Amino acid sequence: MFKKITLIATIGAALSGCYIVPINQATPNQSSPAAAVAVYPAAPVPTPVLTARLYPTNDKAARIGRLNGTISRPEKGYGLFTVTAGDETFSGEATREQGSAKGTANATGNRGGYLKCDYSMTNYTLGTGTCEFSNGARFDMHITE
Repeated sequence: MFKKITLIATIGAALSGCYIVPINQATPNQSSPAAAVAVYPAAPVPTPVLTARLYPTNDKAARIGRLNGTISRPEKGYGLFTVTAGDETFSGEATREQGSAKGTANATGNRGGYLKCDYSMTNYTLGTGTCEFSNGARFDMHITE
């Protein structure tokens, strides 16, 4: 009988007390720590700038000669308009109605003059128009990227 009890006790101990537990394993309720990810800021998007070239169409404009200007940030029908004529710098804005090709650009000079242009865009980066300065000089305007 002693052999029988010893055998039952040995089998019971062997079956009930032996478990294998993995070390450093995530349990089903825990997730592994995420790997570190480097986040870099997005590169700045370049601001679009259109070039406005003004060609003389009358004698007053011919004395001034060909002029160059810019329309910066023309997105959404609004942009900053600048032109330099001799020693006077004109700055203002160019606007278009949403969905319209036609627009107006107005600028005032740092020496008291002013400039008004009417233009029409063929596409986002190409257009033509006319400009008149406060002294009566008139120009044709070509807008390109």
